[in-house]
Amino acid sequence: MIMFEEIKESADYLLNLVDFQPETGIVLGTGLGGLVKEIDIKYEIPYEEIPHFPLSTVESHSGRLIFGTLEGVKVVVMQGRFHYYEGYSLQEVVFPIRVMKLLGINDLFISNAAGGINTALNRGDLMIIEDQINHFPGNPLVGKNIDELGPRFPDMSAPFDKELVKQAVEIASEKNISAKKGVYVGLPGPMLETPAEYKYLGIIGADVVGMSTVPEVIAARHMGLRIFACSIVTDVCYGEIKEVNIQEIIQTAMEAEPSLSLLFKEVIKISKKK
Repeated sequence: MIMFEEIKESADYLLNLVDFQPETGIVLGTGLGGLVKEIDIKYEIPYEEIPHFPLSTVESHSGRLIFGTLEGVKVVVMQGRFHYYEGYSLQEVVFPIRVMKLLGINDLFISNAAGGINTALNRGDLMIIEDQINHFPGNPLVGKNIDELGPRFPDMSAPFDKELVKQAVEIASEKNISAKKGVYVGLPGPMLETPAEYKYLGIIGADVVGMSTVPEVIAARHMGLRIFACSIVTDVCYGEIKEVNIQEIIQTAMEAEPSLSLLFKEVIKISKKK
């Protein structure tokens, strides 16, 4: 059981280390580290130096917390996230999100790589997430509530900010970015799904499937953060299912990453005005 004192110790360590209070948190998913090149970086801190922080064990996840400015907005960026399949508890998975809240963020931007279930989605498309389905074996709020962070029973009727979603759709159209809205379903992984499982996930309402994001969103909403999230469709999971590997997924994510970075930059710029 993670205690509030541990979260506060991590946040206090960072606040004492950096002369910087971020407004927006960003989580960069698999193969999506390119956005860092757009940031005017002030501080870079390896996860292993931060008290109580988990360590990223996944290929393509760098494991650094970055402080800087993006489009005039002060940001703190997770370059590398944590997953349930790495052996972490769901509370450990969302630990950095809770730390970022204590650092002062109001908005959280999340990216991920995902498999496309909806036949309207193609490899390399972006999908702006407007809702989610939790298919993890639990959630990070199970256990004693941390009252300092949020209420016992947080509302999830609008997990993603509707205005930011609307703005993102308009920006994608203006910038000729191939993007659609849809529902993300989160599963524990690490294996990819079977054809029957992809069919089932489509039946219950999912447009894309991945192994992250959902716990982070639950924790963020618990703390009252405003959330925007977007997936890169790295493989298609309908029709004749073809075998894929992590290298192909990373490659597709990297190819589509410039479009995601552009969308994030524009939406972050707008979010500052809200």
